[in-house]
Amino acid sequence: MLSFTGGLKVFVALEPCDLRKSFNGLEGLVRERLGEDPRAGALFVFTNRRRTRLKILYFDGSGLWLLIKRLEKGTFSWPKPAQVEGTKLRLAPEALAMLTDGIDLRGGRLRPWYERE
Repeated sequence: MLSFTGGLKVFVALEPCDLRKSFNGLEGLVRERLGEDPRAGALFVFTNRRRTRLKILYFDGSGLWLLIKRLEKGTFSWPKPAQVEGTKLRLAPEALAMLTDGIDLRGGRLRPWYERE
């Protein structure tokens, strides 16, 4: 289980991407597709089309981290934002922890702590 602090920004790419990309490719996607600075200290989350793999890009001040998770069974339940405004969704760190732990985030109504403005 991963643990993320409450002050951390988390951006989820709503569109799937080619996860053969590594540091440089994902850094380019953050700039071009998400319109964010990949070195701003936020987590940037990407998934493949089948939603069986997940990559998280993070800059800690000295270099880029790349976290990867592959599910052996099932898929990640990608959240659906209340209002789609582009290509990304900002999540609370707690919601990302639930997503990586296999909790289904698609059902029900989004609470204020789940989706950040």
